[in-house]
Amino acid sequence: MKHIFSVLIITTLIVSLLSPDDSYGVRIKDIAQVHGVRNNQLMGYGLVTGLNGTGDDMKKSKFTLQAVYNMMTRHGITIDPAKINDIKIKNVAAVIVTANLPPFARSGSTIDIQVSSMGDAKSLAGGTLLMTPLVGADGKVYAVAQGPLAIGAFSFGGKAAQAQKNHPTVGRIAGGAIVENSVNVDIGKDGTLEYQLRQADFTTSANMAEAINRRFGKGTAFPESSSSVKVLIPKSYRNRIVEFVAGMEHLDVDADSTAKVVVNERTGTIVMGKDVRLSTVAVSHGNLSLIIRDDYEVSQPNPLAEGDTVITPKTNVSVVEEEGELVLLDMKKGISIGEIANALNAIGATPRDLIAIFQAIKASGSMHGELIIL
Repeated sequence: MKHIFSVLIITTLIVSLLSPDDSYGVRIKDIAQVHGVRNNQLMGYGLVTGLNGTGDDMKKSKFTLQAVYNMMTRHGITIDPAKINDIKIKNVAAVIVTANLPPFARSGSTIDIQVSSMGDAKSLAGGTLLMTPLVGADGKVYAVAQGPLAIGAFSFGGKAAQAQKNHPTVGRIAGGAIVENSVNVDIGKDGTLEYQLRQADFTTSANMAEAINRRFGKGTAFPESSSSVKVLIPKSYRNRIVEFVAGMEHLDVDADSTAKVVVNERTGTIVMGKDVRLSTVAVSHGNLSLIIRDDYEVSQPNPLAEGDTVITPKTNVSVVEEEGELVLLDMKKGISIGEIANALNAIGATPRDLIAIFQAIKASGSMHGELIIL
């Protein structure tokens, strides 16, 4: 019953995607982005303090001990280097802080950060991140992070038992970093814009250029490749680039892609694209069930009688093979995914049966599309 229900869900999802008109429009902002307008990754090394004895082990995490010593020295606290091992760090954890610096972020704005333990701390719950510089790939400091962590997890226990919920060694701080330096993004400097498609496709690139030309005039845009479209900024928009970009982002484009069937054998998931087609093919899929059961016959003497109890194993083997129904999928110009779903469900195929069937159809050369197995 569970398999039948899964097949019905898959069929419903597939058929619901079909419409009399297979073409559909998506906004340019959903399929492409202006070249150079992107996030920049930041990273820093810091310390989380205030833990309830769940920090790093001083014998195993020497770098945490060294970081605490360096921090105290910078704040004017004199410690004999020979007695560095006297520092207790069970309430401190060394962490890596990561963040994404969005485009056009200015000094003073805040960004979210993620804090991850890099030592052997058991939990970061209740901890506070000390001031941590966040640097980019060029080694420059672009933000400074600090603040109390939000974990959303706990881990408590003793030597014999432990209770844990979620992941207690990773936390976040909303708005936990202040931007100190911004990354300059100068769009439209030479009077042109370059859009990069998130999924390269020649048809989509041509359709995008055509949509822009219909709105802003012929010659405004032209496709350079399957992944980029170059746009000339009209003279009337030279001083209104933001308005021009906003006007393009909401234009509808007929997005296209190659025909694909994606299957996941571990979960039994099947996703089919709308352009998948099959040539004439006959499909038959029968199920073979093999059942092996061990029973034991026990023979024992009567009460107060002499003798031994005898146990005799007995194995029963039964084989059940369902009859396979041959289904002919025949259309001169190929069939749609709706007809594929109806035909395969007519033979009672489960999701895992469908995966085997699609692999066999692809091997026979009757599937016109790409089969991707995860």
